Amino acid sequence: MKFSELARQQVVPYWEGSLSHPFLTELQDGTLDPTIFRFYLIQDAYYLKHFSHLYELIAEQAQEPELKAYAEQSAAGLAAGELAVRQDFFETLAITDEEVAATAIAPTAYHYVSHMYRQLVEGTPHVAIAGMLPCPWLYQEVGQYLAQRQSPVPIYQRWIETYSGDENADDQQAAVALVDRLYEHSTPTEQQQMIAAFKISSQMEYSFWEMAYRLEAWPKGRIADGAKPR
Repeated sequence: MKFSELARQQVVPYWEGSLSHPFLTELQDGTLDPTIFRFYLIQDAYYLKHFSHLYELIAEQAQEPELKAYAEQSAAGLAAGELAVRQDFFETLAITDEEVAATAIAPTAYHYVSHMYRQLVEGTPHVAIAGMLPCPWLYQEVGQYLAQRQSPVPIYQRWIETYSGDENADDQQAAVALVDRLYEHSTPTEQQQMIAAFKISSQMEYSFWEMAYRLEAWPKGRIADGAKPR
């Protein structure tokens, strides 16, 4: 079986769960709390910055010209496309640099980014690109799914349109086909790691919606009664 077929079989609960998560259903029907969307955008900006950097690192380490070219194009595409759209959202909502600096990176965003870096440090470029695939692939499917009915909130509709276009669908099909080919030419160990990286990233994608919806924060901790802080 192809990598894409094997991997998707293992992540159905997270994939389907994403499509029905209240963050997305409320975004589509226009009832999503603007505070939640604002928090999501700040966390996602942190994520995308590192996502783009990971593409650059993969391009530097890749041995296959096809993978190197894809990673370079993806990094450039993020800068010109999705990151630019996010900046436009920030301007529309008046999200300032000061607000971003004052907003702590949520545990899920931090752990997701750390997970993807780990695939490149402990694995190979093949494993790393497999761990990055759920994000663009899932978002493309989310965009097409939500596009069946327009959101009454203009900025939410603009978010949906970012991922629902035919060009985006073509790009993701090409990315899936590339990872399928890399999987075929990977060692058995790499293949196992690619599946594992994809699965964890898919779990983290679901957790990302939940993180935003719950305005996730780090636990504050507690000093035991009578203990003195060091």
